[in-house]
Amino acid sequence: MEAGLEAAPRLQASCSSWGTNSASKTLPIMSAESVEIDDALYSRQRYVLGDTAMQKMAKAHVFLSGVGGLGVEIAKNLVLAGIKALTIHDTGRCHTWDLGTNFFLCEDDVVNGRNRAEAVLHRIAELNPYVHVTSSSLPFNETTDLSFLNKYQCVVLTEMKLSLQKKINNFCRSHCPPIKFISADVHGVWSRLFCDFGDEFEVSDTTGEEPKEIFISNITQANPGIVTCLENRPHKLETGQFLTFREINGMTGLNGCIQQITVESPFSFSIGDTTELEPYLHGGIAVQVKTPKTFCFEPLERQIKHPKCLVADFSKPEVSLQIHTAMLALDQFQENYSHKPNTGYQQDTEELLRLATSISETLDDKPEVDADIVRWLAWTAQGFLPPLAAAVGGVASQEVLKAVTGKFSPLCQWLYLEAADIVESLGKPECEEFLPRGDRYDALRACIGDTLCQKLQNLNIFLVGCGAIGCEMLKNLALLGVGTSKDKGMVTVTDPDLIEKSNLNRQFLFRPHHIQKPKSYTAADATLNINPQLKIDAHLNKVCPATEAIYNDEFYTKQDIIITALDNVEARRYVDSRCVANLRPLLDSGTMGTKGHTEVIVPHLTESYNSHRDPPEEEIPFCTLKSFPAAIEHTIQWARDKFESSFSHKPSLFNKIQSGQSLEGCFQVIKLLNRRPRNWPQCVELARLKFEKYFSHKALQLLHCFPVDTRLKDGSLFWQSPKRPPSPLKFDLNEPLHLSFLQSAAKLYAAVYSVPFVEKDLTVAALMNILSKVKIQEFKPSNKVVQTDETARKPDHAPVSSEDERNAAFLLEKAIASHEATRSDLQMAVLSFEKDDDSNGHIDFITAASNLRARMYNIEPADRFKTKRIAGKIIPAIATSTAAVSGLVTLEMIKITGGFPFEAYKNCFLNLAIPIIVFTETSEVRKTEIRNGISFTIWDRWTIHGKEDFTLSDFINAVKEKYGIEPTMVVQGVKMLYVPVMPGHAKRLKLTMHKLVKPSTEKKYVDLTVSFAPDTDGDEDLPGPPVRYFFSPDTKR
Repeated sequence: MEAGLEAAPRLQASCSSWGTNSASKTLPIMSAESVEIDDALYSRQRYVLGDTAMQKMAKAHVFLSGVGGLGVEIAKNLVLAGIKALTIHDTGRCHTWDLGTNFFLCEDDVVNGRNRAEAVLHRIAELNPYVHVTSSSLPFNETTDLSFLNKYQCVVLTEMKLSLQKKINNFCRSHCPPIKFISADVHGVWSRLFCDFGDEFEVSDTTGEEPKEIFISNITQANPGIVTCLENRPHKLETGQFLTFREINGMTGLNGCIQQITVESPFSFSIGDTTELEPYLHGGIAVQVKTPKTFCFEPLERQIKHPKCLVADFSKPEVSLQIHTAMLALDQFQENYSHKPNTGYQQDTEELLRLATSISETLDDKPEVDADIVRWLAWTAQGFLPPLAAAVGGVASQEVLKAVTGKFSPLCQWLYLEAADIVESLGKPECEEFLPRGDRYDALRACIGDTLCQKLQNLNIFLVGCGAIGCEMLKNLALLGVGTSKDKGMVTVTDPDLIEKSNLNRQFLFRPHHIQKPKSYTAADATLNINPQLKIDAHLNKVCPATEAIYNDEFYTKQDIIITALDNVEARRYVDSRCVANLRPLLDSGTMGTKGHTEVIVPHLTESYNSHRDPPEEEIPFCTLKSFPAAIEHTIQWARDKFESSFSHKPSLFNKIQSGQSLEGCFQVIKLLNRRPRNWPQCVELARLKFEKYFSHKALQLLHCFPVDTRLKDGSLFWQSPKRPPSPLKFDLNEPLHLSFLQSAAKLYAAVYSVPFVEKDLTVAALMNILSKVKIQEFKPSNKVVQTDETARKPDHAPVSSEDERNAAFLLEKAIASHEATRSDLQMAVLSFEKDDDSNGHIDFITAASNLRARMYNIEPADRFKTKRIAGKIIPAIATSTAAVSGLVTLEMIKITGGFPFEAYKNCFLNLAIPIIVFTETSEVRKTEIRNGISFTIWDRWTIHGKEDFTLSDFINAVKEKYGIEPTMVVQGVKMLYVPVMPGHAKRLKLTMHKLVKPSTEKKYVDLTVSFAPDTDGDEDLPGPPVRYFFSPDTKR
């Protein structure tokens, strides 16, 4: 059976083993006959991994031992990803403890003492019907015959003693080819991950980034030749990378050549000897060539003594080796005493410290033993921190996918992630705090203590968004017991979206029968299966200015922490502004493919999300889109704009005028009315005329304005890189691309004009018959001016003279009055672009139109898959990075709950493809000095209480009296209430605040911005903090 391959379901799955007496289980799984990847399910992940890796993954068998909190995280991520088969192995029985670590176990499993692997089998398997999931509960020890592992491409071990890990690692390495080996563990607030993929592991693509394309402006005839790229376009290449060249004029010998480069500057690089080549004239594109890379791994036994670690926190580069030593001591402790150190038991702590000191001497680097790390490991080793497992599970799962696909750079070879900040900030806690109470939170309690557990249970959390990160966050909150206290605590989650099939690949709380149901309601129900004690309130609202009556100040002040799980910057900025206004902590995170980030925002300690702004996305210049495309992204955006204009904007304009909402655009409406198709042949004719206009006449017009030999004032050619002269296309129904455009455009015109058609109308014969009667006008050049200025913006609408507009309005009224235009004629269907519905023809039209334009300009075309990503602005996504990011965010949530100091908080950036994980300190809040020791931060808000007859002058005096400084300017949003130099503003001082700000009746206050006179004349005014003005003296907020 191939994961992610379309086929009919069949019933057959088993509880597998490597011995006899395996119990049979039946689960629906999918057959392996088809080779089609289920794009509706996997589209977002395909953009991360690519089809080659997806196909390899669909043939991979993985063995996973240990289905505790970490094992179940890895299993979830692998099944969502779509490997072929997964065997989960565990010999343990379910205990109450497990309910706080394993989100697929329930109380019934504990009551019946079920085997952990068998208990979760069905729940893991139903995540993806394409994956064959089996379980085993047979003993696995030093005497086990390991030959059963021969059928697996990757073996993952959790909760297994080190001596057995070494034996299995040696067996995996002896196999040909080597079975990829991964081991991972979480002990309290400490974790480790180890990878060994054999002596020679070839990676086809180390980064997963799109190959860079660089437009060339010059190449020198020298040894080495220096290549310069177009001005203001840095190449972003690295020394040692390989490039190939095309479309070079003059130095044509380079076209098709592959050259290794050396970076000279951000805008130039050197290649080989170009002295024997013809002189460079103009043009040319350098394209990055992806080259395979071989990684060499060492066995576990060798790596224990000489570990290669990925450093996650560069402020403490030595910590990985110190944790490595401490964890080896823990392994030895368990081998010696068959249990972990007991919490707060001094004798066990001292023994672990002794073992660590002894082990350190056996390691190549003989690292210094950190007594604090050893003590806290001894203190918390009995416990288990679920969000740390989520983070490690995400990283480990990505390593499994690398192992079976050869896509992305593997971890070489150890990773130590820890949450030591949590325990270090607890000071010197009482041992009693950490001891078990016999409930589902014992594993958590052993890590963070009972007091912090209770604080988590009392939390009010507002989770904004219930997509991939939102689902993972709800799982983490449920395992931690957030919002489960009898008297306090609540998780409020809101998301307006319905579940789509493509969500099921990452949003693990959803199943196929949930499609088209609300995300928030469905996720809330599923979360109660993880922890029935959770109190959760699900909403279907957007969080935006329109819903401020629901999510008002009172609502925000009741929340302890706000968590965003959003997919766009503007929504984040809005939520952040509400958090700052109401002094609420905010946790933000996001992913794009294998990349992810987390940011923690704490009142009075850190900057806010809005304190920093990413540079705006580079817009494609209007003239490039309209006349001078140079890359496939330009033609796709042009096609997307054509779709919006023809099938959404114009129909919408048409309907507005018909309903009397607007008279603007009558000229356009008359044009649309005159050419309105009334039957299918007329829809085909309209599509054919559009082909001629877009792909023939437009090219001829451009060449009429700028013939191929046109030169600029400086004598250089007009048509040189990146400008490409177009070549008009001659329509040919036998050309698949031409046929696709005609069919998709005609279908969309039929949709907007409500014209019926049947499937046979789309056949070549039927279309040919219609086209034989269509007359195509010969091209006649016009005097239109072609915009060449790259800074010019797109005009709001094509200029139409007022006389033409009046005539059009007259003709429209006349057509309606004389019944030439019926009511149905004056109505058009507005199409909303929908990328994920393959039956609507939207992506078909954009793909065909874009690739025809690309052909016209001699640009490399894009397939439908790539076109859909760019046109639909799809964010690539995969469950592994989502799980990792949500785990890291939840760790920060625990710190906020505990009221930890500034130094404890960490932001994170990760890219699991490379892989890198970088923790950084949060940005400390900046103080703005006004003068005379008066200062403020973004978290400060001055307050003034007024009354009904309170004037602007009273307000200014009240600020001066209360805060010791007199405002010289008062602003409300974008409205200037008082600027002394503005005419008439002095008179406003006598006006009441009510009259100036005009509050709505339910509004109790208004937020104003004030500024102060500069110290020196001519300087800018000094900014002040927000001032909240209350209309009544008795208002508390």
